[in-house]
Amino acid sequence: MALKQQIEGDIKQAMLQKKKEELTALRAIKSAILLAETEKGSGGELDETAELKLLAKQAKQRKDSLEIYTKEGRDDLAQKERFEMDVINRYLPQQLTEEEIGKRLEVIIKETGASGPQDMGKVMGRATKEMSGQADGKLISQLVKSLLAS
Repeated sequence: MALKQQIEGDIKQAMLQKKKEELTALRAIKSAILLAETEKGSGGELDETAELKLLAKQAKQRKDSLEIYTKEGRDDLAQKERFEMDVINRYLPQQLTEEEIGKRLEVIIKETGASGPQDMGKVMGRATKEMSGQADGKLISQLVKSLLAS
């Protein structure tokens, strides 16, 4: 089932169960999908990769906002962002652990023949494509740097 239909079904369930906060979060996700579908050059429907990329972006925005609100002592807003991030994470694939990412990166480095920091672009391109939606790009970048430096 496409993500959009799954979210629409979940919106109906949230309405029936009168879950106001969840309904707000689900509507925000649906809105982001509709905006992406109606953008110029998008072609109307989003494929699974584009949907995952969109959800990952939404989750990252919530995470960044959460950090800012927590730092500023706005626990009410931080709690809202945390809840929305949790709702978005339900639709994302299981996130890889740092250890799993490291193992995959070692394989990619061997396969690409990367030997030092100058080959970071080669490794990053392939790694971000293979682990799209499963790992944070910033974490991948840090691990690639440390693996290529050693």
